[in-house]
Amino acid sequence: VAFGYPHDDGDFRRAVRRCVGVATCRTAAPAPGPAVMCPSYRATGEERHSTRGRARLLHEMLAGEVVTDGWRSREVRDALDLCLSCKGCRSDCPVGVDMATYKAEFLHHHYAGRPRPAAHYSMGRLPQWLRLAGPVAPLVDALAAVRPLAALAKRLMGIAPERELPRLARRPFTALARERTRGRTQVLAPGRFTVLWPDTFTEHLAPSVGTAALRVLEDAGIETVLPSGRVCCGLTYVSTGQLDRARAVMRRTLDTVEPLLDLDAPVTVLEPSCAAALRTDLPELLGDDPRAARLAGLVRTFAQTLAERAAPGWTPPRLDRPVAGQTHCHQHAVLGDTAERALREAAGLTGALSGGCCGLAGNFGFEKGHYDVSVACAEDRLLPAVREAPEGAELLADGFSCRTQLHDLGGHRARHLAEVLAEGLEDDGGG
Repeated sequence: VAFGYPHDDGDFRRAVRRCVGVATCRTAAPAPGPAVMCPSYRATGEERHSTRGRARLLHEMLAGEVVTDGWRSREVRDALDLCLSCKGCRSDCPVGVDMATYKAEFLHHHYAGRPRPAAHYSMGRLPQWLRLAGPVAPLVDALAAVRPLAALAKRLMGIAPERELPRLARRPFTALARERTRGRTQVLAPGRFTVLWPDTFTEHLAPSVGTAALRVLEDAGIETVLPSGRVCCGLTYVSTGQLDRARAVMRRTLDTVEPLLDLDAPVTVLEPSCAAALRTDLPELLGDDPRAARLAGLVRTFAQTLAERAAPGWTPPRLDRPVAGQTHCHQHAVLGDTAERALREAAGLTGALSGGCCGLAGNFGFEKGHYDVSVACAEDRLLPAVREAPEGAELLADGFSCRTQLHDLGGHRARHLAEVLAEGLEDDGGG
């Protein structure tokens, strides 16, 4: 197997057998609070699309008596197809079943040595395509605005025809960040700096999130250091089961950031799904490389870094308004949101964010054949929470997928917490 399964002594069979049929995953009504599991079951109402149903099929696959074609099983593949890889079961399941990891493992073996779905080559390898498209972003966006061309591109890439192709940033985040600090003498005082991770989504699709984070971190007295070269958490490769490629990408990333690991500074990751991948997938795929565990241990969210490294007495700008939105499912499952809740409270942002999964879930909601389930997942928790929000509420969504889903399904403009705080600093005359 590819993953290390450290909590199951490296045994995939033992990991699958964690499921004892409690059926917490078969809750038809949305659970109160931040719980996520299991969005695909609530969307379909079918046992095979629950965490329990999938675990049972994987067990039968490994036993080889009922499911006899092993890793090549179409029945198992079809049951896993509607798994959003939200990681909700990792935290919400009483016995810690981790279906997102099991799905990635299965896809890795299922497609070994044979062609994959088109979406695996397009969205599964999104970082490399965005790097290639970045220098000609205006041309790419202009072509995507021509409906017949966009329709053809979506058909070739395995993208649902109902989806709009995201617009590319005119300049990558790292270029904007280095321009901001050009000519400035940087003093890295112990305990007062962080490595800011330029994830794929911030770098090529939402650089405003990165520049906003820079402004807030700077106001809090925290200097930022960028990696010297290209980095990638490997998320899109993992979620599509391209695990050999994921490991290669991760090793190159570790080579790039190795000098920064010795600084023992927090690594601030603005995209929750990338932070979760670095915290869990990285060390579980590269258990033989001690650098992986070191980097995983340094990963922090934006709010966690502020909580740990802000100058004594620093407080965020007071915004005094209600909020609505959703805690990212990967953040809920892997990182927790204690620091985020404290930061919102300090800024006067009142109200709780909903649980659940937005339904876009990275590549999932973009893939052909997934659109209806993606919308149903959004209608489970996120969209009702936004509709019921008080007038003037700030819509918060730290994940690029969550913001995209809100825009596509309701025309809502949601923002990363860093963007909201940075705007508050500008209003106060700071930043």
